[in-house]
Amino acid sequence: MRILAVSSRGVCVEIENQSPYFAPEKFTVILNGAAVREESANVFSLFGLEPDSCYELSAAGQSVKFKTGAESALFNVRDFNARGDGINDDTSAFAAAIACLPAGGTLFVPAGRYLLKPLFLKNEITLYLDGGVTLIGCPEREVYPVLPGLEDGVNLGTWQGEEANCFASLITACGAHDITVMGEGVIDGNAPAGDWYVNHRVMRTAWRPRGVFFNRCKNITMFGVTVKDTPSWNVHPYFCRDVKLYDLRLFNPSGMPTTDGIDPDTCDGVEIAGVQISVGDDCIAIKSGTIEQAKKYRMSCKNITIRNCYMHDGHGGVVLGSEMSGGIENISVSQCLFEGTDRGLRIKTRRGRGRIGITDNIEFSDIVMKGVKVPFVVNMYYNMGDNTGHTEYVYTTKKLPVDELTPYIGKFTFRNMVCTGVEYCAGAFYGLPEAPIGGVSFENVSFSFNPNAEAGFPDMKEINKKVKNEGLYFQFVDKVVLKNVTIQNPCGQPVALEGVGEYVEEN
Repeated sequence: MRILAVSSRGVCVEIENQSPYFAPEKFTVILNGAAVREESANVFSLFGLEPDSCYELSAAGQSVKFKTGAESALFNVRDFNARGDGINDDTSAFAAAIACLPAGGTLFVPAGRYLLKPLFLKNEITLYLDGGVTLIGCPEREVYPVLPGLEDGVNLGTWQGEEANCFASLITACGAHDITVMGEGVIDGNAPAGDWYVNHRVMRTAWRPRGVFFNRCKNITMFGVTVKDTPSWNVHPYFCRDVKLYDLRLFNPSGMPTTDGIDPDTCDGVEIAGVQISVGDDCIAIKSGTIEQAKKYRMSCKNITIRNCYMHDGHGGVVLGSEMSGGIENISVSQCLFEGTDRGLRIKTRRGRGRIGITDNIEFSDIVMKGVKVPFVVNMYYNMGDNTGHTEYVYTTKKLPVDELTPYIGKFTFRNMVCTGVEYCAGAFYGLPEAPIGGVSFENVSFSFNPNAEAGFPDMKEINKKVKNEGLYFQFVDKVVLKNVTIQNPCGQPVALEGVGEYVEEN
């Protein structure tokens, strides 16, 4: 057992085992000798602790000692005249409490329903949402402040990899550090009550807000809370450093556009553990901007760890791109459970995204997939988003000259995985003839199919065909290595190669 996060009044821990997300069996959590509750997840949180106090925690045959942090002040938002009735606007009460809270202080929010416009957090504070709390976003876009894409040289707003005006999010922080958001409460974007999903590709005043937005922040921690029904992405760290996201529940309506779970965007050092995600788009999407942003900042998204997460009912489980022109490096995804997502591990880019930064050193291991239509996709012909994805420049398989707009994708490693109930195909890897995928390695991976599956497209590309229960397909890849890979009863050959430089298969 290890401590993931500890604050003045809460702790998040991780049980160490080999089982993805869920422990092999339920266990009792014991704090200072007293049973607290039953648990089944490997990552869990406890709240209601006292500041600057020592504790011993035991669970699942493991134990750890820890000390909570000090606290300079504890403010109750009700003392600032917050009603918590879900009818009256409590924004001014929250804003006053945050403004008055000293560094090292905690803003405590007791049970209630708080109707709010966007809140702006500041340095060195903790926002503590007690059980029974729901922060409800106002449904009217007219009351949301706008974050300018560029104001006197300062980038505040962003949309899909570009500097652009966007509405502030229900929880927003810009240029801040050492912020903790914790508790058992709910951050409810309340998007279905507004018009956020109507004409979603049209900017009206500004682009849609997220649920939680951190812009150029560092040392950010979130644990325990639920984020749901947000106008676009649930949680968006943007140009941030040292972000820790633990034991979260992220929910968005099925089929709603651009409603990802977590999108680390041009960040350095993000750890995501024990997060359950069910959304209308990608569960976790790692990004680094479009070509213009990459030219300006020349920063990649790197050092991202995803572990012990449960992703279900989304377009993709863990996704890289499609805005990835700054590069994506050093990504580790392990001990996760994917269930019912359209794709499992997915990389999407296209000509025009460029190669300002590289995408390399990507490793996925110890993962279980159940009922995932296509477990693995690398697609360098991605055609969704703006209309440029439908041009011949993007979709042609003819070899084009390599220039600054040509994307680069390096090596990927997939180890120790079990994929059951596959529908379309085990995996599809589409490189460019002028820029093949650097390398793909599978080791100790098994696939079995859903015999009742219907045919479908492996991924979004202009020239495409529906498939069902097919194996692994590699197109324009420098090197493919398969070690102890089992594909049970595919339709057609288990492995298809086109334009592959080197192929190695070992049993």
